[in-house]
Order: sequence, then structure tokens, then C-alpha cells
Amino acid sequence: MAYEDTAKKIRELARDALESGRVEVVIGFGEGTLPGRYVPVFVTKPEDTGKLVWGPFAENNLARYLKDFTGKKVGICAKGCDSRSIVALLKEGQGQRDDLYIIGVPCVGVVDRTRLPDPGRILSCSVGDGSLKVETPAGTEELKIADILRANCAVCEHHNPVIHDVMAAEPVEDVPNPARYAQLEEDEKKPAQQRWAEFENEASRCIRCYACREACPMCYCPTCFVENWQPRWIETGQEQTALDIFQIVRCYHLAGRCSDCGACVSACPMNIDIRRLLSRLEKSVKDRFGHEVGMDIEELPPLNTFAEEDQMEQVI
Repeated sequence: MAYEDTAKKIRELARDALESGRVEVVIGFGEGTLPGRYVPVFVTKPEDTGKLVWGPFAENNLARYLKDFTGKKVGICAKGCDSRSIVALLKEGQGQRDDLYIIGVPCVGVVDRTRLPDPGRILSCSVGDGSLKVETPAGTEELKIADILRANCAVCEHHNPVIHDVMAAEPVEDVPNPARYAQLEEDEKKPAQQRWAEFENEASRCIRCYACREACPMCYCPTCFVENWQPRWIETGQEQTALDIFQIVRCYHLAGRCSDCGACVSACPMNIDIRRLLSRLEKSVKDRFGHEVGMDIEELPPLNTFAEEDQMEQVI
């Protein structure tokens, strides 16, 4: 299906769900105020479903907004990574499956806006068949969407929603991606001292805005460790140690829980590559426990359970 065909189907399914009373609100994407920008929208009236769109700018993980509608019947548009986050949230007791109406949307990737020409001064952006036509003050340029995907989308192996109630388009093919951990493999060839220096260089740009935390569906704690004063885990301010601790501890909190949706990277105003650390933890959980986040709603989270066959290491 073309993007517009998928968007039309989403609008039809959302309208039916609202009119029938199956849901009280539908979480989806709408046009932003800037060209090539989609924003989350929350549709509560059937006549407003015309606001819903779909395309290569659907960068938010909409599962992040489910906590704002606890106890309500919610419809949600979910691509592969969104649906895996939904599964992870359900397994952690964050909502009830019966309260959700999941409109599954196959996804072939989201555009990385930083790879567009003159991204701060785009005048218009139109989506074609696998391409984007971008107009800036310097002229018009046509780009292949496959060449400008976000890093996580370029190596994605799970394009289709894991769970859904209805589908807005036919599933696309899911195949193993040999480049899945290419960056990680390159990093592991480097001496530990160099890896640490590169990490500190990334962390040093953090301005403690917490946009990554706000964009992440798995950061749902009412009080984050950075705001806890008894005990006080981390200092305020821009000291390097505090920045390091924030990035490290937050990533460890996501071990076995991150669907690699890329929302944190997209939200970061300083372009910190948070995925480099998260990928290491993702691969460790996969190698040790054979677990990929959100792939099986019946499977218990590996770090919440114990099995005799789990790998154990003795630390002296």
C-alpha cells in the first residue's frame, strides 16, 4: 500500500472505532506546523479522524502516550517498534490488553531529518513512491527514502506490529539484517580507554533536558532517579560525572526493555547517539537469554525472572 492508502485506511478504522464506542480516543499522527513533520494527535470525535496521516515522518513511539489514558479505552496506531513497546508495557502491568484497540501499521522506516538538505529551512516536503521531494531556499532536491532512514530503521528486523486488532496495510517482509550490530562490532574492536573517551564525548553534550526520557515509553516512573533526593543518586548541574551517570543508569534501566524505536535519539536536541550504549545492552540480553523485547506477550521479562540455565559469572 502507498502511504496515502494506508493513511486512508487508518482514518476509516479510527472512525469506526470511535463511532462504535470501541474506543474513547485514538492516538495517531497528524501534520505538524513544519514541512516534513508529524506530531502525535489524540482524536476523540469521529469527524476529526481526517487529521490522521501516515508516512515516513512517523518518528514518535506512540506507546509513550498510553500512560496518559490509563483506565480509558484507547485506539493506537502502532508500527513494529511501537507494538513491541506496548507488549513490554503490558507485561510490566502498565495497562490492560482489553483496553487497547491496536491499529497495526507495517513500517519500512522513518526519515532522519538531520540527513535532509538544509533541515532548518525546508520550505516544502512531498512524499512520492519511495522518494521525497524537498524544497529549500537553495532549490528542490529529490531523495530516496531508503537512503536517508534513521540509523535504527536502517537495521530494523521487525517492521510489522507484533500484536494488533486490525491492520491498516498488508504486512511487509521481515528478514534478518546482517548490519544489525555493525556499529557495535566496530566499537568493540577499539581499546576500552578509547570507547570510554568516545562515550564521555557524547555524554558531555547532554544539557539535562530529559527529552530522551520524555520520549521513551518505558520511562514511566512517577519519580525518576535523577529527581530522587533520598537517597540522592545524582548531582544537578553539568559536571561530567553527573552526565555520565545519567546516561549510563538510564540505559541500564532499559536493559531488556528497549525496542530500539529511536525516539530518544530523535528527541535529543544535542544529537547524542544514545543507541550506541543501548545496542550493547540489547545484544547482551539477546545473547544471554535469547530474548528480544516485545516479541512474545506470554514470555516473562528475562531480568524479572530466574532460570537455572541462565548464564552466571563469578566476580572476584
